[in-house]
Amino acid sequence: MVRIGKPEPVVRSKSVEILGLRNEQFAVCVNTLEVLVNTCITPQSVKLESARRRFLKYVFGAVVALTGVIHRSNVGYAQATHNSNIVRLDHVAVPMRHTNEMIAFYRGLGFHVNESPRICSVHFGDTKINFHRPAAWESNEFTLRAHEAVPPCGDFCFVWGGTESELERQLERVGAIIIEGPVPRQGGRNVGTDTGTSRYIRDPDGNLLEFILYA
Repeated sequence: MVRIGKPEPVVRSKSVEILGLRNEQFAVCVNTLEVLVNTCITPQSVKLESARRRFLKYVFGAVVALTGVIHRSNVGYAQATHNSNIVRLDHVAVPMRHTNEMIAFYRGLGFHVNESPRICSVHFGDTKINFHRPAAWESNEFTLRAHEAVPPCGDFCFVWGGTESELERQLERVGAIIIEGPVPRQGGRNVGTDTGTSRYIRDPDGNLLEFILYA
């Protein structure tokens, strides 16, 4: 009988966190695959049957580790641990007043911006913000919106993947003034248990933007 055990303990990975994964998860995945490869390429060093058993054990361990990593990268830690069918935030929508200035501002920050007759969408990863043009939200015909919302009514937090100095240079390029920060803030990662460092600015409409860096 083949005994299936847990992969060997791993040292905490110091790699940059990928897709919000916790370091321990990434380390387990990498370590298990490394052992799997080593087992495959050196079968002559041990008896064939022993190699086969170790191969099966580490294949199973690799599948388990990869399944957890891929699952959590796709649906998020909170969804994976709380068995919810709500996977992630797709987009939010707010009214916009200063269209040209807003488009230039968000493009300058590095966002991809799509323009259409009714909205301008600002994209980051698989998430976006829909900014309704004034002609749309001021019209009585456009009812699929929060009726009382007028600019500025947005308060957004973005996860910054670079360094603190890179963030400050990027904000300086678009003429943004840091109104608060750097300050410690508890973010949404790992069910709101992770703390990062945040800086706050405002866009041309006056919406509040927070940029958080996780350690």
